[in-house]
Amino acid sequence: MSGLKSEVKRFAETHCEEDVSAFKACYNVGRPGMLPNESTQQYHSWSSEYEQDLNPERYRGPVIAAESVAAFYPTHRDKVLILDVACGTGFVGQELWKRGFRQIDGLDPCSSMLERARAKKVYRKEFCCYLNEKPLPIADNAYDCAVMAGGMIEGHVPCSGLYQLARVVKPGGLVCLVMREEFLGHVEEYRANLDTVITDMESRAIWRLASRTVVPNYFIDKNGVVFNFVKC
Repeated sequence: MSGLKSEVKRFAETHCEEDVSAFKACYNVGRPGMLPNESTQQYHSWSSEYEQDLNPERYRGPVIAAESVAAFYPTHRDKVLILDVACGTGFVGQELWKRGFRQIDGLDPCSSMLERARAKKVYRKEFCCYLNEKPLPIADNAYDCAVMAGGMIEGHVPCSGLYQLARVVKPGGLVCLVMREEFLGHVEEYRANLDTVITDMESRAIWRLASRTVVPNYFIDKNGVVFNFVKC
């Protein structure tokens, strides 16, 4: 817990009590060295307070993700088939729905979070599973778009999962990844492997990078980064 205490202490020096509480909760589900099943258990415990801690004023990832998807699909949004990965309690799904998208499925490994997502009635169906190197229970080229906001954290989605994410998207479709920018360097999995995997997928004509954009205030005052890939 010493790592948590030191991180929270530094954060608390410049932030209010409510923001510190949310920061601590986020750290608890993505501590260094945490395994996916351990993280999922933390989400089970956090699910009842999750939406309060990560309200839209504090966590803008879902809005940023939905706006990025909406920019790629300016028309006929009600026909676009979307997979919302690491959907949690359905924040991204709600934001997509507000923008006219209607064909949305959710995927998350935490059943407690999915129960809350299901109650929002923005998803056609939900998949309770991890995104990693193992095949998803989804056919090739099933979706026009896959979006993931907040799923790339310590102990969450490994870089190997991006191959599966691209597999289920149709050629010409969008893969939108939104994450905290500092995790590119702070999380060993992404520091060591993300650039290599992105480059490998480009060299094998699986996808092409359309844009990489740094955005402010993704989580409180932390920057985010948006990767938009187009499936080849």
